[in-house]
Amino acid sequence: MTDSRWPVGAERLYSLNELECALDRLAREMEEALTGPEPLLVLTVMHGGLVTAGHLLPRLSMPLETDYVHASRYGHRMAGGDQLSWLHRPATPLAGRRVLIVDDILDRGLTLEALVDTCRAQRAHSVHTVAMVQKCLSEPPAIEADFVGLTVPDRFVFGFGMDYQGLWRNAPGIFAVPVSCNGD
Repeated sequence: MTDSRWPVGAERLYSLNELECALDRLAREMEEALTGPEPLLVLTVMHGGLVTAGHLLPRLSMPLETDYVHASRYGHRMAGGDQLSWLHRPATPLAGRRVLIVDDILDRGLTLEALVDTCRAQRAHSVHTVAMVQKCLSEPPAIEADFVGLTVPDRFVFGFGMDYQGLWRNAPGIFAVPVSCNGD
């Protein structure tokens, strides 16, 4: 990639077209698996899950309600810490609800696991999860997402909701920063 707007040496992993195809597949899988008589409550994980939710939810024909959570282990760092920082918990009562958590990326799974545990502690009827991408790591994540759009290598990725140093969530695709910039 030669565009000077992006981090030097960034590598495109997935184009917008490839992301659209993955979103279409996710929507079909979710329509089949998440049917029910009551509306599904979608909890978007801010900020990264915003783009995925914005592209995924219009593809679903079931009745939905939306809310959001804002919890992070990263902040603007390139590696996640062990401490989860809560900035906003769901405002909607979760007891008895079918919940779908929408996130951008599943790596070690610690944030997603904490979010699922929180929903269950609030007596959600069921909790389902979707991640736009799952990072291929040598160790399995703490929790598996019920629905995964695509996989990415064990590199720092950005675009389509995921940031690089607080920026580039709006990048048109998913990109990997050069290995020399991964903070390793």
